[in-house]
Amino acid sequence: MCYRTKLNSRLSQIEKSFDASFIEPEAYLPMREINAFDFQKTPVILDENRGEIDFLQWGLVPFWAKDDKIKKMTLNAKIETLTEKPAFRNVVGNRCLILANGYYEWQWLDAKGKEKQKFLMAPEDQEVFAFAGIYSTWKDPASQEVVNSYTIITTEANELMSRIHNIKKRMPVVLKKEDRNNWLSGMEVSTFAFPYEVTLAATAV
Repeated sequence: MCYRTKLNSRLSQIEKSFDASFIEPEAYLPMREINAFDFQKTPVILDENRGEIDFLQWGLVPFWAKDDKIKKMTLNAKIETLTEKPAFRNVVGNRCLILANGYYEWQWLDAKGKEKQKFLMAPEDQEVFAFAGIYSTWKDPASQEVVNSYTIITTEANELMSRIHNIKKRMPVVLKKEDRNNWLSGMEVSTFAFPYEVTLAATAV
């Protein structure tokens, strides 16, 4: 799965990498480690505004939710069941790019996971890259606040990730640079399932 990411590039570098501009540049805070369970707003590009970098909450809240508690369960979405799960099936067409420099995964060194080795994962050919994501808009029935939120799509682990994420054997869908617009344009979801992959490098940290 993918619950820890990294984005600490310069704002100008991010904008240049995606040919897009931050809507609120003052809101960008470089972070060496972003914890999904903090449900922070992080930089994303939406399909409907490809020249803009917005901030959405990590942890998708579907439009029909009575409250936002479901966000703990929707940080990731399996690509194999994306069109079936109630939280995701109505927003499969709402595509977004989640921007990052890397993500972290832990390798279990013993059967019970008492000893673990942390790795930083990143594509070899992209200093700033994008995870495939989908997003949703929800209005809090109590406060009437509108919340835009996203989930990161995951797929079966490749050979490298199978050795590192050696229990659940999953990995996020990291998009090839040339496929960013294909994802945003609604290309068939299954196209991006493993064996679709980029070449990743793993660094023990």
